[in-house]
This record gives sequence, structure tokens and C-alpha cells, in this order.
Amino acid sequence: MKKIILIYGLIAGAIVTGMFLISLPLQYAGYFDLNTGMVVGYTSMVVAFSMIFFAIRNYRDNLNNGSITFGKGFRIGILITVIASLVYATTWEVYYAFNGDAFTEHYINCMLDAQRADGVTGAALDAERVKLEKDFEMYQHFFIRFGMTLFEIFPVGLVITLFTAAILRRRAVSPA
Repeated sequence: MKKIILIYGLIAGAIVTGMFLISLPLQYAGYFDLNTGMVVGYTSMVVAFSMIFFAIRNYRDNLNNGSITFGKGFRIGILITVIASLVYATTWEVYYAFNGDAFTEHYINCMLDAQRADGVTGAALDAERVKLEKDFEMYQHFFIRFGMTLFEIFPVGLVITLFTAAILRRRAVSPA
């Protein structure tokens, strides 16, 4: 079971991290906006966490005689979620260490552009910039940033784990 969890967790982590590393530079280059980037990001999380389905089914069919309880399926899925989430958050930390200032400026500019599109100008726009910069002061703290990054991805894996563990559970067939 440990091998399945590790392999599928690392595959899920590689998928979500790969998509992140591909999509963020494209977003900076103007190929899509912040909202589209979020859709791409969460879609890649769902795709990555599809590994949970394959891992639970693999364990059930090949290692557990065709049966698995919800609890065992949940345990497999949540551990895959933890591994993939840690890979994603660690990758973000490395990326942020080298590109944090560029990300911060890009994010603030995108948010201000959205405000301008809504007709906000002058002092209200300046107040929004000050608020965003103050928010990023908090984001400079490692544990807050790491926790926020985990909170981006972990709930997606949790939902997929619950769903997958429920649909793949199968009771053992008792001998007649």
C-alpha cells in the first residue's frame, strides 16, 4: 500500500506542479488573465487527483482481492492528497524564493486592472493598492504562505478522495 501511495502521490504532484510551471509564465506573458489562470490551475488539480481513483482501484483489484472499505480507500486517497499537496506547496516555495517580487507585482497589477475595469479610479484605486500591498506583507511569512498554498490544493484532493472512496468501495465476497 505504501508503494502505491508514494507512486501515485508523486505522479499527482508532478502533474499539478508541471501545469503550474507551464501556465504561470504563459500568464505573465499575457496569454491569459488571472481568472483563466485560476481555472487552469484548479483543472490541473482535478486531473492530478484523478490518480486517487487509479490508486484505489489498483489496490482494490490487484492487492486486496477485489474488495476495499471506504475507510481504506479514504486512507489511500488522503495520503496521496497529502503527498501531492506537499509537492505543490514546496514547488511554490522554491518558485516564490526566486520570483516572489515579480509574482507580487503581477498579482497586484491584475487586481488593480480588474478594479479599473469596474470603473474604480483615483483615491479608491490607491486605497486598493495599499490594501493589497498590506495583504502581501502577511504573505511574506513562510508558514502563512505555505499554509495558504496547501489550502489551495488540499480541499480539492479531499473532495476527490471522499467521492472516489465512496464509489470504489466493495465488500469482500464471502465463500459459499
